[in-house]
Amino acid sequence: MSEDRAAERWGYTDFSVQKFSYSWTISNFGFLLQEIGDAIKSPTFSSGLFSDNDKWCLKILTNGIDEESKDYLSVHLTMLSCPKSPAWARFRFWIISVDGEKINGKISPRFFKFTPKQHWGFKKFIHRDLLLGLESWLLPDNELTIFSEVDLVVQDSVINSGKSTVPGIQVPRYTLEDELGQLWENSLFTDCCLVVAGQEFQAHKAILAARSPVFRAMFEHDMEERRKNRVEIQDVEPQVFKAMMDFIYTGKAPDLHSMADAVLAAADKYGLERLKVMCEDALCRDLCVENAAHTLILADLHSAGQLKTKTLDFITARASDVSETSSWKTMMVYSL
Repeated sequence: MSEDRAAERWGYTDFSVQKFSYSWTISNFGFLLQEIGDAIKSPTFSSGLFSDNDKWCLKILTNGIDEESKDYLSVHLTMLSCPKSPAWARFRFWIISVDGEKINGKISPRFFKFTPKQHWGFKKFIHRDLLLGLESWLLPDNELTIFSEVDLVVQDSVINSGKSTVPGIQVPRYTLEDELGQLWENSLFTDCCLVVAGQEFQAHKAILAARSPVFRAMFEHDMEERRKNRVEIQDVEPQVFKAMMDFIYTGKAPDLHSMADAVLAAADKYGLERLKVMCEDALCRDLCVENAAHTLILADLHSAGQLKTKTLDFITARASDVSETSSWKTMMVYSL
């Protein structure tokens, strides 16, 4: 911290944000979806933060809440009572799929103010046609399961203050990623060779093992790669491999333009979770009606949960357009 930014006095205020969750399963939902337009309310539940003196419930409207949302399920969180009212809360809703995954996640953009009997939620939670079209996946045994998480501000604060008597010292900029990047770019002090489509890349076993559990397994066990210090990389193009290695050495996001899907596959193969998320973000930003089905398949193939959720949200909002694309129709044929 530089001297001109060092404060003579300081203070700290802490607001506690506590999380609680609730799962609600509704049987015979296919019938309810087609025949009943009234609101369906969950049993009441408590956050467990106020000795069970707060009461909440979830509410579903199968035909939306207005003309704009009539083709959608609307899902809301209602506060029935709370010892500390008003309460501020942020909420998230998902559908639990047949394989237990959280699907179609919706997250409130901010904390909302709840008073008794007040509700907040999403009037366009999921399109009815999409839900019925994916019935075997999202309505297993004709049951709908909504999973909710709530972040609740508990209005207790701790305030500390004091006086600083020691001047600050400026710390130099962190440069480790740049220095490791130079080792890779200039092939300095390397001890192994990686072969990709006939091209050889010199690298460092310690760095590879530290960053990737797959490389670590190669060099830990009595495998050919360990004995020869030479690794044949299969099913990865040199350009994609170079992007992956740049990330391994520097931790920085590579240029993912036009190859985020291929880098995602490589990151998944070599256990690079942070790089996977970077690719998910790039693919999410590139989502459009034409590639939505392909992106959904890609996300499912590589267990890219966040991308899968965002893609389903995108498809839900544009169900009529996406369902007319050739890629969507092909996907539906092979999923039956």
